[in-house]
Amino acid sequence: MNVIKKIAKSAAKTKFASKAIHDGVDLSVFKEKPSARILFGIFLTGMSYIIGWPAIGLFAGLSLYRHQPLIIVIGGPLLFGLSHLVFIAGMYLAGGKYIMVFLRWATRVMLEKLM
Repeated sequence: MNVIKKIAKSAAKTKFASKAIHDGVDLSVFKEKPSARILFGIFLTGMSYIIGWPAIGLFAGLSLYRHQPLIIVIGGPLLFGLSHLVFIAGMYLAGGKYIMVFLRWATRVMLEKLM
């Protein structure tokens, strides 16, 4: 028995993996119509990308145009941190329902192929 099969069999004994295999988890939850909370989470996730590097680039250009380097020195990290917080909030709102279903499905599929 090779090492990968041994690892897969020991992983299948864990509570998470055994529940995923025995319950026969599928991805049917993704066919449901998304709620307003999920749509708002997706919106926030998209906004985090706009707040991130494009806004920092805009601040850099503004800093160069006005000859005030503190605009980018202070504003850049603040915008970057804000974009991370908005991304985390979006992932919390949009992904909470789906992440465990996807992870259980992926675990079941991977272990069934390896064992």
